[in-house]
Amino acid sequence: MSHAFSLAIDAMGGDNAPDIVLDGMELAAERHPQARFLLVGDEARIGAMLARRPRAAKVCMIRHAPDVISSEMKPTAALRQGRNSSMRIAIDSVAARESAGVVSAGNTGALMALAKIVVKSLPEIDRPALAAIMPSARGDVVMLDLGANVACDARNLVEFAVMGETFARAVLGLTTPSFGLLNVGSEELKGDDRVRAAADILRESHIGSGFHGFVEGHDITAGTVDVVVTDGFTGNVALKTGEGALKLMRDLLRQVFTSSVPARLGYLLARPALDRLREWMDPRRYNGAILLGLNGVVVKSHGGTDALGFAHAVDVAMDMVTHHFNDRIREGLARLSTVPAAPLAPARP
Repeated sequence: MSHAFSLAIDAMGGDNAPDIVLDGMELAAERHPQARFLLVGDEARIGAMLARRPRAAKVCMIRHAPDVISSEMKPTAALRQGRNSSMRIAIDSVAARESAGVVSAGNTGALMALAKIVVKSLPEIDRPALAAIMPSARGDVVMLDLGANVACDARNLVEFAVMGETFARAVLGLTTPSFGLLNVGSEELKGDDRVRAAADILRESHIGSGFHGFVEGHDITAGTVDVVVTDGFTGNVALKTGEGALKLMRDLLRQVFTSSVPARLGYLLARPALDRLREWMDPRRYNGAILLGLNGVVVKSHGGTDALGFAHAVDVAMDMVTHHFNDRIREGLARLSTVPAAPLAPARP
């Protein structure tokens, strides 16, 4: 890699930082021994803790940051007041091409705002998109946008599809990922003008062979396609609905298996299968939302995750770095520019 560091790590971001971050880096160092990480935060505090984590100490360098962006700070305040924060200094290292990417478990709004302003979008991208990996009946599914852009036009959706398809190749290791546009029905005449215009462009594009067409809400968890593309408003609602459904399922299972003595005995019999289910649905396996379309890799870890979850967010970022994700996006968009454009419907107000 041409960068001095594979990734910059916001060591002070998150509910239990820097302890969880450094524990996660100890795991990440074992998985990525050839990588080099820039830990940004309170140097005295991090240095003492890093000395007790020998694997991480071998691959990490510390850069002091006196301030921390709190979880309550508004994005506008973070832009004005956060220049000496661990998050901002880590992002600055990406903008300076010193680090290939950044991982932070800190304030989501601040991270997105700073990344867009400091790292900036790729020249070929109109708007970055927030993507994440989630479980389905057929395996992992990539979904974007999950909230970075409330209103999108057809061209934005096409760009999201290219980025999502490229991400599925790089991170999920799929050779021919399928993708679909989230819509109110699967028929070609369903949806508004912008969704239908995006579909017309994608059918004629270089990735058209993987275009499934329109998908509905139930197709997300069914795993009908590998990549689900939508605007940020719809995507965020779908994401939060799915999270709520999973929590409801866990709560109901807990109630069922603690309701009586026979139910507790039933739990003992079903425990091996339930343990497999728990492992499959473990949110730590899906930790790490990715802001795609920036001039550098930006991954947001859940603020309340543990070491294993943070290490997974680092894994996602490293996959994007080692597979030259942004170069592949540029190539895909360059090929897309040769496709005759369908009329682009304006974004919804």
